[in-house]
Amino acid sequence: MCDLNWRLGCAMVAMATALAVTPAMAQQQTPPGTGDNLPLPSEPSAQTDAAPADGSTDGEIVVTGSRIRRPDFDTPSPVISLGAATIQQSGTTNLTDFLTGFPALQGSSTSADNSGSRAGIGGTGLNLLNLRNLGTERTLVLVDGRRHVAAVPGSQSVDINTLPIDLVERVDVLTGGASAIYGADAVTGVVNFVLKKDFEGLSARAQAGITEYGDAGKRLIGVTLGKNFASGRGNVALAYEYGEDSRLQARNRRQFTREGLTGFYRNPADPEFQSDYTGGASNGIPDRIPTRDPRYNDTAREGGIDVDFDGQPDYIVNAAGQLVPFDIGTVIQPGTSTGGNATRVADYQNDLLPDIKRHVVNLIGHYDVSPALTLYAEGKYANVKSFTLGQPSFDYYLQIADDNPYLPAALVGNGGVLVTRDNFDIGQRGERIERETFRSVVGARGAVSEHANYDVYYEFGQTNVVSNYINDVYDDRFLAAIDAVRNPANGQITCRVNLDSTAIPDQPYTDRYTGAPVTFRPGECVPFNLFGDNVASAAAFDFVRANTQDRSRIRQQVVNASLSGDFGQFFELPGGPVGFAVGGEYRKEESRFVPDPIAAQGLTFTNALGRDEGSFDVKEAFGELNVPLFRNVPFAHRLELGAAARVSDYSTIGTTTTWKVDGTWAPVRDLTFNGTYSKAVRAPNIGELFGARSQTFQFITDPCDRTEIQNGTQYRAANCQALLSGLGVTNPATYVDARTANIPGFSGGNLGLREEEATTWTAGAMLQPRFLPGFTLRADWYDIRLKNAINTVTAEQVAQLCVDQPTLDNPFCGLVTRTNTATNTADIGNITSFSVAPQNVARFATSGLDVNLNYRLDAGSIGRFNLRVIGNYLNKLEFFGTPGADVTNSRGEAFAPKYTVNTDLTWQLGNVTVNYGLSWFDKTLRYSNQVTQGNPDIVAPQYLYLKELWQHDIYLSVDATDRFQFFGGVNNVFGQKPEIATSTYPVSALGRYIFVGARVKLPTL
Repeated sequence: MCDLNWRLGCAMVAMATALAVTPAMAQQQTPPGTGDNLPLPSEPSAQTDAAPADGSTDGEIVVTGSRIRRPDFDTPSPVISLGAATIQQSGTTNLTDFLTGFPALQGSSTSADNSGSRAGIGGTGLNLLNLRNLGTERTLVLVDGRRHVAAVPGSQSVDINTLPIDLVERVDVLTGGASAIYGADAVTGVVNFVLKKDFEGLSARAQAGITEYGDAGKRLIGVTLGKNFASGRGNVALAYEYGEDSRLQARNRRQFTREGLTGFYRNPADPEFQSDYTGGASNGIPDRIPTRDPRYNDTAREGGIDVDFDGQPDYIVNAAGQLVPFDIGTVIQPGTSTGGNATRVADYQNDLLPDIKRHVVNLIGHYDVSPALTLYAEGKYANVKSFTLGQPSFDYYLQIADDNPYLPAALVGNGGVLVTRDNFDIGQRGERIERETFRSVVGARGAVSEHANYDVYYEFGQTNVVSNYINDVYDDRFLAAIDAVRNPANGQITCRVNLDSTAIPDQPYTDRYTGAPVTFRPGECVPFNLFGDNVASAAAFDFVRANTQDRSRIRQQVVNASLSGDFGQFFELPGGPVGFAVGGEYRKEESRFVPDPIAAQGLTFTNALGRDEGSFDVKEAFGELNVPLFRNVPFAHRLELGAAARVSDYSTIGTTTTWKVDGTWAPVRDLTFNGTYSKAVRAPNIGELFGARSQTFQFITDPCDRTEIQNGTQYRAANCQALLSGLGVTNPATYVDARTANIPGFSGGNLGLREEEATTWTAGAMLQPRFLPGFTLRADWYDIRLKNAINTVTAEQVAQLCVDQPTLDNPFCGLVTRTNTATNTADIGNITSFSVAPQNVARFATSGLDVNLNYRLDAGSIGRFNLRVIGNYLNKLEFFGTPGADVTNSRGEAFAPKYTVNTDLTWQLGNVTVNYGLSWFDKTLRYSNQVTQGNPDIVAPQYLYLKELWQHDIYLSVDATDRFQFFGGVNNVFGQKPEIATSTYPVSALGRYIFVGARVKLPTL
């Protein structure tokens, strides 16, 4: 294998070769002036944040959401278009961070969401888009109208890190089902990244930024070289981009986030939490209050020593090596206290941002053989490396024998002890992940006649993922190492297994591996001292510490052929010729995940993951019509109808059909009404179908705990009473689950899945008054209803859904295992295991109003102004767990505010450009609607809501010459901070962010 520099060189050579020897495919045409040439810094920004004021452009274009060329940029489907200048003025070096500022994409998964322990296994550094909060798997990401290979095994989720920021001409966000146009995965809409093309000369940008605290630095360098040849009939361009985001640790923000240092915990003054309380659920006293310095009171970094085997530590060995009493502090709820010397919750807070380094190379070229034939090719290589640290390993109730030489002398003769410990000294577990993406497109396009054009291409994409996990623990080594004894031959401390190869560690209180040694041989074991923080030898740490590696490969192949044009050579309607597009597509998706062979056997602390491998292919035929009924007649300045349909044959689920109809009516030039109605489908992806059964661990707050009964639906209390009584719980009304440990379970795929079905419609109007040139206002109502939804809920949600349905006879109760009198006389009723898998049991529904205002004003000597406002009213965001179940409405909860506004005001005068940006959304509930409605005194009124977002951004650029531009800005000018007990909401933990940069454009090489 080449090192990184060699890989970049090899990829560039390979793509150049492909360009030279293979035919190329037609690029999506963009509106003139938006993508044909990179503008000089002094020119107006090349962006299409809204349609032109007069609703027209020269020539015919292809817009997002259609395959038919149109004489204007208007479309019946609601599309928000964000241009390159808007991206640059945001100061971002991360496209997802930029896009989450807009209402439709608020729920997207950013680097902050995929760092530390918030990242799922193998998820560090991913940036995934999520339209309308209905899931990344329902959002189709396109590049120039074509699919892009995924970055997540088993899915079609595209890592936005692999897209070149400086090469993006604009981003189109299309709401509503687009499956009839683009195929599956587009049930909530499409995000289409349109790239710049036809470069001539050299363009370069360099940018660097840092927070007011001197950390979380971000750097970006982009260079593009382009050259026309053959008298302008051909063009080739090479673009390289390097981006780097520095890691940010939680401890660097505790001065204002207070996450971990302050949390909401049970109120000891609330009688509801007293054992003799028999009143109602709500008594006007807050159930939870902000609490300083919370601690896990049954464990310690130094090792909590339990001498009476009651599950509660009695001693620790402090930093001076002294045996001191374990101070439980003040208990605020089972497992949690304030004060004392137990492990701080804050100690478990970890990275807020991962370290990310990106190299992205793109090669684009075309050659016009004749008007009937254009050959072109595109190639891309992206290398993204990310790193983050999360939580350490931890152990409960490790049994230590009385002859262990590390056992404090005062405790010898007790018959052994139990130790509960947080293994910070072994190290925080982390992920170092490298994702390599290769993508190429080759094909041909041309004119069949004046009224028809063809387009044929082959696309290949592959993502290779190498995931390295550090500071994990080999179970067999750890359990053998802590079973230390003295060697009678020399008096030295050693492992028992070194003296007796048949001595297998016995740990009856833990589910850690207790079989024969697998990763070492007797005689190699190094004894480990559990009593104290960081007191074990370096050799012991090295012996138990595990570094493992998983590998994945995702591969995508697409063959597409289409014919588009109009019937103008045969007939025309009063509004013009009927436009059409027809074609076919073949697509094959493959995914393979190979876990580390040691970890796959369950021999490490981290979950045992199974090998996933699967594939499917789909053959599709599609067609689209645009019927211009009238144009420039009374009461019909423009009247058009449209329709599209797609039939798909999947190797996994068989045949599906999706379709849509749309219409546009402009009674006068100034006012246009638009509407769409569609039936969309999403086929299950590879992971949902073929995912291997793998081990997982999750914390579960038992919904049947007496303090949680009021936080559910009207059915919870009766269902918990019946469920616990049937297990043998004497008094279900007083049931308490006091455990704080992770609960083991399993997850996997489901071969019985069927397709999801969505009904979506939009209705809107666009105002472009002639008396106010440059003004455009568009408002669209959207409604998306998804049935037979494929949904994989968390373990805690499974437990809740079991008892929150009208009856216990539902698909979720069978997925939760609880103890009963036959299996365990102690802890009767406790959840001991669970199983999660995707099922076609859910429904989703969302609706709301999008508003897009754009006003461009040339004020002469005062300068040019541009105001853009994108707003959203969220009417509902509903989830139905099973058919007939009560609705769960998430509107007004975190990341789903009722109102959202994103505003940009740009002023340009001469060589100076100033931009002011404001992002705002209203306050949201700290707890879910369900919890808040069922338990109105969950917290005091002043804490019920998380505060509004008010983020102000400033950008300034100066054109030093017609070729050089300098720019800079400040994001979050007034330094808004996250809400109490959070680190990312309503604003990130960065604080003020300052950036500077420069651009250069040379018209010729």
